[in-house]
Amino acid sequence: MNRLKALGRVLPRVMVAVVAGIALGYAFEPHTHPWLAVLSLPLFFAALNSPTLSSKAGFLIGAGFGIAYYATLVPWLSVIGGDAAIALAILEGLFYAVFGAFAVRVFRHKLWALWIPCLWVATEFATASVPFGGFPWGRLAWAFSDSPLGRLAAYVGIPGLSFVIAVLGVLVYVVFRQASRFRMRVVAVIAGVAIFGGSALINLSTDGNGKTVTAAMVQGNVPGKGLEFLGRARTVTKNHLAATLDLEKRVQAGTEAKPDVVIWPENSTDIDPFKDDETRADIEEAVKAVGVPILVGAVLEGPGPNERQTTGVVWDPQTGPGQIYAKRHPVPFGEYIPFREQLLPYIKRLEMIGRQTAPGKVPGIVPIRGVTYGDVICFELAYDNVIADVLNGGAQVLIVQTNNATYGGTGQPEQQFAITRMRAIETGRTVLIASTSGISGVIQPNGKVEHKSGQFVADVYVAKVPVRDGKTLAIRLGAWPQWILTGLGLLGILLALGSRSTPKRPQEPPAAKPARQKVPV
Repeated sequence: MNRLKALGRVLPRVMVAVVAGIALGYAFEPHTHPWLAVLSLPLFFAALNSPTLSSKAGFLIGAGFGIAYYATLVPWLSVIGGDAAIALAILEGLFYAVFGAFAVRVFRHKLWALWIPCLWVATEFATASVPFGGFPWGRLAWAFSDSPLGRLAAYVGIPGLSFVIAVLGVLVYVVFRQASRFRMRVVAVIAGVAIFGGSALINLSTDGNGKTVTAAMVQGNVPGKGLEFLGRARTVTKNHLAATLDLEKRVQAGTEAKPDVVIWPENSTDIDPFKDDETRADIEEAVKAVGVPILVGAVLEGPGPNERQTTGVVWDPQTGPGQIYAKRHPVPFGEYIPFREQLLPYIKRLEMIGRQTAPGKVPGIVPIRGVTYGDVICFELAYDNVIADVLNGGAQVLIVQTNNATYGGTGQPEQQFAITRMRAIETGRTVLIASTSGISGVIQPNGKVEHKSGQFVADVYVAKVPVRDGKTLAIRLGAWPQWILTGLGLLGILLALGSRSTPKRPQEPPAAKPARQKVPV
């Protein structure tokens, strides 16, 4: 009976957390309501903050929030299968369940307003790290590519920006929760205005080192949507050949500037051009026509038996194929299957993945004709270490080769494009995006969109962009903000668990004393 009563007290808080999770999901593309992040977090905090809540209750409340959040954020995974989308939402939701279990105790510490945002960063760090390398798709920072707050990423990085947004959530919570403490409310309002006002005053430079480069992004399009395009690899390559030949016709006619480099997207050939003569001939025809190097997105066989690699190959018109960058962070259950031998007998759908994608071992530092490019491929754009490695390796311009044909029209390409914009701000680099079917484009170093293609259309765009050498403060600081904030979050947990505060249970009313009886004399 007591357990039922306890559950009855927790369930309304779980429902509030679910509403908060759904609202946070709508802060991101394709919905683009970032202000919901600043409102949903205080709602979640309100569900967790009570002196009567146990850690088990916090776990349930956090799970409700996290599962609802990811179910709203990544419904596009249902293209692979509804069970896959549900499994991912539950897996990622468990991280927020752990957050909730600790947060109910942290809220009882006098410095909870500091520890809670740090604990949030620690949670995002965990989601971006485990399992199988993590899935950093739900970081708060990604929702703010169009907001003045997003400019802070150039100084504090993506983890630091998530921290700032979590702090704003705490400040809003204080304003509405601490109604009886006027001074605290005033301080919270002033701090919030200062954060917003300060970010609005930031002016990010787009100047280069005096040098520019002209690049062409080729989106050849694919013959189908979703999983239909698989198996039509040769057509995809010929589409990119045709688009490149059309580009050269415009250059010859004087209606288009001649590029210094041409970028083909990830999977512009799924057939190994080193093993297939027809594919190699298509690429060489395109390269000789434009007369400049093409960065070709090619799937190559090897290095081991039953393995493949997703790569960017620099193909020069004089010397042929040269440097090869192999994707370092392939997608689990999308490009390779963990525990393959154990799972394949039970999940036949995984057979569609085919050979295992072997990860590359070195960053995508790609020098082409005097300019150093940083090449990243598709989802690995969301991983901090991949970006940091190419910037520290001297990348002057960033390239993203991607293939989102599987998820076209689902909102996933828009989410990835928003992540790309945040990377441009964080790194202070122009980002050149080439996609098989969209979204391709050019993003300036301040996050402004110069060009954004449609989806499932052919698109070729030529841009003259600055070559930049300087590093933003965020890149100079590297992973330190994330490590420090995560460490503070863990410290907050230890201090909260070490304190003597325990959940206060409702006290039973004292039993009525029996009336004193008179003793007869």
